[in-house]
Parts: sequence; structure tokens; C-alpha cells
Amino acid sequence: MRIAVVGTGYVGLVTGTCFAESGHEVRCLDVDERKIATLRAGGIPIYEPGLEELVRRNVRERRLSFTTSYPEAVGGAEVVFIAVGTPPGETGEADLTHVLAAAREIGRSLGGYAVVVNKSTVPVGSAEKVAAELREVATHPFDVVSNPEFLKEGAAIEDFMRPDRVVVGVSSERARAVMAELYAPFVRAEQPVLFMDVRSAELTKYAANAMLATRISFMNEMATLCERLGADVDQVRRGVGSDRRIGQPFLFPGVGFGGSCFPKDVRAVMTMARQIGLDFDLLRAVERVNERQKRWLVEKAAKHFGALAGRTFGVWGLAFKPKTDDMREAPAITVVEGLLGNGARVKAHDPVAAEVAGRLFHGRGVELTSEPYAAAEGVDALLLVTEWNEFRNPDYARLKATMRQPVLIDGRNVWDAAKARAAGFTYYGVGRNGG
Repeated sequence: MRIAVVGTGYVGLVTGTCFAESGHEVRCLDVDERKIATLRAGGIPIYEPGLEELVRRNVRERRLSFTTSYPEAVGGAEVVFIAVGTPPGETGEADLTHVLAAAREIGRSLGGYAVVVNKSTVPVGSAEKVAAELREVATHPFDVVSNPEFLKEGAAIEDFMRPDRVVVGVSSERARAVMAELYAPFVRAEQPVLFMDVRSAELTKYAANAMLATRISFMNEMATLCERLGADVDQVRRGVGSDRRIGQPFLFPGVGFGGSCFPKDVRAVMTMARQIGLDFDLLRAVERVNERQKRWLVEKAAKHFGALAGRTFGVWGLAFKPKTDDMREAPAITVVEGLLGNGARVKAHDPVAAEVAGRLFHGRGVELTSEPYAAAEGVDALLLVTEWNEFRNPDYARLKATMRQPVLIDGRNVWDAAKARAAGFTYYGVGRNGG
């Protein structure tokens, strides 16, 4: 098939590249000329394991190309994906400005019947708004489909190529047939395409992210309860997660969730509910717990040291999770700003997010180091924020020799508390017995 993808951000670039890898002819469009120039030159504007190799191979084999021209991308396309940003507005609702602008340009550029697919995360009713924009300018027939993405940053290629499920909201059999053919190579009998009505598909993405965010905040509440009652959250988590109805994923306590999806989507669901007169109290609590949890590391440091002014803290991990350079709403931002706000100095290291952090903290007095142990040199305490694999088994003797004081504050419960304490460290974990 001939496919156009509007937007070369995280979702758009992964989507277009993976469809090209399966043999389709894909043209990715973006109005950002610098981004397109970077992609044409072989560069990748985002960090995602395995993506750079796939992009270069499919460009080389002429299945994938990049353009800033709507007529060039959309004119001969059978399927057009809208994968542009939907940033949160002032009241929490998703801003559809970019989506609707893309829809209007797509409508003007259609060369024949096409399925226009909302891949962006959009509130319920957005497909109807997209269709209205298209109808005003299009001279060819079309169908609008909702196809929310469920990609995990750091594992997006695997998620796309071997999805748990593909959710597609359709309102015509013609569109259903096109989408079934498009996704046939990626699904097996036990992981089918889940066809449903358009509004249900739009809400499914928000519901999934809100549920996962709820699990995280629930476990963080349990960690606080464990700490105050003298229980160990690791043991509680194993006991709870062994129930097959619950399972282990997303039952790990820590310093809260961040990124481009969970915070935004939780707020969007609350906004949608509020607009129809419903108070979604559960999600309000989820958001409140998450914001409190982001302050845990700084509060633990303050409880140990008292005043933080004049002290230096090392921070390991800045991205909102491993295997990405994404720092949108990352807990590390709250941690670093909390330390700076209390008069402390910060030395930090992240394997891939240093460039993003450099822009974010420019002029703030944060020292970004090229390797992790440099961030621990001369510090009063080392704080683990993001659980990159290279941070999981530190050289405790080396840390103790380089740190000013042997204090470890583990915001992800990945360090071995017994080993750390045996090495002479004061160790604090989230909801762990004795720390």
C-alpha cells in the first residue's frame, strides 16, 4: 500500500518506519523543515533503540522517504495517518489545533479515496471533528478511522511489530477491510485486530494509560503505608502480583510516572469526565499521589540531612524511564528543581538524556557528567531516579571512595539494600523495611 504519515515525532516516525519495513511505500511528512532535513541526511531526531538502523535501511531500499509537501505525501496515498502532537491545554484537555490543521491540508491534497487514520492521542469525538474538516475541502471520498498507539518508549519497534493488540475504530466496512489488510502482517490469531466503533477506540487509549497510572500510584501509596508500618513493599508486591487477576507489571513503587502519555492522559480523562458533569475522584487521587511521590527523594534527603543548602547531591538518571531521552514530566525534573530550590548543588548523569537535560537546566547550575561515577564524586548523597541497567549493580567500594558521605537514596528500589548497608552505606528505599 501507499501510506502517508503526517508528523515525524515519536509515534509518526516509528509508525512510518515499521510499515515501510513490512513492505509498504511510506512517505513521512512534517512541516518542520529542519527535522525533515535531518531525516534526509540520515539523522534521527529522537532516541529509540533500533530505529536508526530501520530508518536507514528502508530509505536505502526506497520504501521510506520524507517531505514537507502535503500533495507529495498525500496525493497518491491509500492510507493517511495523522500523528501530530496533542499537547494538554490549560484545563487539561488535549489541544487538537495541529490535528485539525493536518486534516484540512490532507483534505486539500487527497488524490482519490483514502482512509484517514487518527494515530494521535485524541479525546472522544475527535474523529467527527476531523471528518468535518475534511468534508469542507476534500473533493474525493474518505473514511476517518481511530487507531490509537500503545507504544512503549524504549521498546517501540517490538511493540509495533509484535503488538499485544491493535485497536481500530471504524464506521464503514470499506475502511475496516483496508485496516485489516494493513495490519495483517503484525497480528496472529491470539492477538487480533480489535475492531470497534470510533468513540470506543478513542477512549480505549486513555482508559489503558489511566489504568496503568492507577496501578503505579496505588503501589506508591502502599509503599508509604509499608514504610510507616514497618513492612517491606518488595514482599508485599510479590504477594499481590502473584494473584493471576492482578499480575506483576506496573506494581513497582518508585518516584512516580512521567513521560508524554500517563500524566497528560490522566488529566485528559478527568477533563472529559468534568465536561459531562462527572468527578473522576479516583484519577484525581492518582495524580495527587504521583505529584507527591516525585518529591519523595528530596524529602528523604531533607529528613536525613536537615538543611540541604550548601550540600552537593549526585543524581543518576534523568529521562522519565530507561531506553529513552524523553524528559517530558520526568520525576528527575522535580527532584533536581527541589534540590536547587533548597540551596543544594547537583551533579547528574544519564546515558542518553544529557543533551535534553542540558537544554532544560541551562544556566541553572546543574553539572552534567559524561559517566556515572563522576556524578558521585564529592557528593553528600547519591539519588537514583531512573533505573537504567548500568545503574543496577554499582561498585559500592568505588562509590564510597569517591563520595563525601556514604548515603544512597534509591528511588526505584533496584539496589540491594543488604549489600549497600554491608558496604557501609546508609540506604533508603521506597517503602522498604528499614529505609
